[in-house]
Parts: sequence; C-alpha cells; structure tokens
Amino acid sequence: MPKQPGFFDLEDRYAELSKAGDPLEKLGNVVNFEAFRYRLNKALKRSDGSQGGRPAYDVLLMFKILVLQSLYNLPDERTEFTIRDRLSFMRFLGIGVGDPVPDATTIWLFRDHLTQANAVEKLFARFELLLQEKGYLARSGQILDASLIAAPRQHNTRAEKEAIKSGQSADDIWPDEPAKAAQKDVDARWTVKFSAAKARGDGSTPLDLAIPVFGYKNHIGIDQRYGLIRRWDVSSAAEHDSQKFVSLLDRGNTARDVWADTAYRSKANETLLAEGGFVSRIHRKKARGKAMSVSTAKANNAKSRIRARVEHVFAVQKGTMGLFIRSIGLARARTRIGLANLTYNMKRLIYLNARVAPT
Repeated sequence: MPKQPGFFDLEDRYAELSKAGDPLEKLGNVVNFEAFRYRLNKALKRSDGSQGGRPAYDVLLMFKILVLQSLYNLPDERTEFTIRDRLSFMRFLGIGVGDPVPDATTIWLFRDHLTQANAVEKLFARFELLLQEKGYLARSGQILDASLIAAPRQHNTRAEKEAIKSGQSADDIWPDEPAKAAQKDVDARWTVKFSAAKARGDGSTPLDLAIPVFGYKNHIGIDQRYGLIRRWDVSSAAEHDSQKFVSLLDRGNTARDVWADTAYRSKANETLLAEGGFVSRIHRKKARGKAMSVSTAKANNAKSRIRARVEHVFAVQKGTMGLFIRSIGLARARTRIGLANLTYNMKRLIYLNARVAPT
C-alpha cells in the first residue's frame, strides 16, 4: 500500500527542491513581481466585483503563468497540466495542492487581454526601471540584431497567397469560411535564411544553404556591458532588418558605440548615427565583384568579437526557452515575443546578480 502523506512531507519536498537549486525559486527571489501589479490592473481594467460573479484569478498569478510559458515553451493546455503536476511550479505561483488552477482557456484569454491593451511594452518598460533601480544601467554601447521566429506554416493556393500579399484580411479572403479564416495567419511571411553548409569531403568550398522560414522577426538591441535587452520590436519574417533600426536605437546608453552586421549599413543609417552623436561600429560590406581588403576584414573581425554577444540572447530564446509562435496575427505574435524578451531579461538578472556587480 502507498504510504500515507505526513504532515511535513510537502515542506520536506520543497526543502529538497531548494537544496537542488530550484531555478524558479531563484527567479521569485530576484524579481519583484509585485511591481507589475499596477500596470497589469491598469491594462486589464477589471471590475471591483460589486456586480457579483466568480472572482477573477489574481493578475500576478496569471502573469507569472505567462512567464512560465515563456521559460519552458508551454502551450496553454500543457501549461495547465504542468502546473498541477509540478511542485516547483506551484511554489513559484504561490498556490497549494488543493487550490484551483486556471484552465487553458483562462490562460489564453488573459494573454489576449494583454494583447488588446498593448500591455507587454509597458510591462517591459516597468522591468527596465527595476533594472535601473538595481544599478544595471545600459552601458558601454549597444548591439543590434534580428532573429527569425518560426510559426506554423500556412498551406494556401496561389490565388490566396496573392490576396495575402495585396493586404487583404482573412475575412476578405475566406468570407464564407469563418472558422478557416480564424486559423489563417495573414501577417506572417516567408523568407529565406542563408546558412553556411559544412565543408565537403573533397575539400571544395560548399555553397550556402538557403533555408525557407515562415513566421516573424524579433528585433532587439542589447547593451554591451550587461547583455540585457533594452529595445525590441517585431515584424514579419520578410521585413528587412534595417527597417527597425531607428526604433532599436537606445539614446539612454552611457556610451555612443553601435554594433551591427552589414544588414544595417546604409548611407541613411550612417547619417542618422552621425547626427545623433553615435559612433558606428557597423560591419562594412566588400565592394561588389572585389575581394574584401585586409584592413576591412580585420576591422570586421574586431567588431564581430563584440557583436557576437547578441547571438547568446537568440541561442537562449530558441534553445532552452524554445521560442515558437503558436498564435495567429502580428499583434499576438508581438505579445509572445515581447514576453519572451522580458523573461530573458529576468533570467539574465539572476545571472548578473550572482556574478556581476552593477557599476
């Protein structure tokens, strides 16, 4: 027969989790989630309960659930199950074994309400203030880059594709099929990602691999000192990286250096940097039809040693966090990507608190 639970068994199990280094316990200790309450309440505009009805779940509980989703790449149904299943999740959320757990629909609705209120940008800005209060100011210049975030591929006819490219809405394209229109993402786009292939056995130079990707882009700017995301934006996968150059520039950084790859180098951007008092560290392109000069190659290599730090952000988001767009439309994709950027900064803060003192 199974052993009957003891009075202190749950406390003992939590103590064992803490001893093993529960990452969610560290997150709860480092991040002051209470600081988000005001922004969440203001965005959601919930009633005071005077009209009756079932009380809503606490906004911080729901917000922390979205953080868990971003950390562990959980869809709504899996999130509900995992909260019930994992003690570490329950402790992080502050709920007991017998307490009610929000179902998948409630989680979806809460996230959708944040999308409708454009609240993620405000939540991100609130956490930026918390970082500054802890002494983690944007320092030593900034690094800009973008990464493709995949979404479920759409299967459309040629005529439907042309209608999407022309800017028609899903309701216009499928007026007699509302259920189908609701599942069609007309904001995401196809693009081609070029990746260097492995060297061939005969020693010949391989051609770059052209990999088609459907989805969105996460445009970010990090500070060079702490590697925290300070600016971000979202677009379809087909939009050129340089189109978000202006929105990513952080004029509050203590240094004026700006690192980026060749996609961001243009006369307009160089003029913008010069007029704003910035120092361009953007990679230079080689002249068409000519080999790159030795001096330009050396300069680019030196810039790459710093610029490559932004790749750590994307590696974490696509690796351990498994960032993937499951929603429909740019607005919802923006919420998911914005939450992923905010959650990354929370993870980064844990690392910085343990190893780097703010200066």
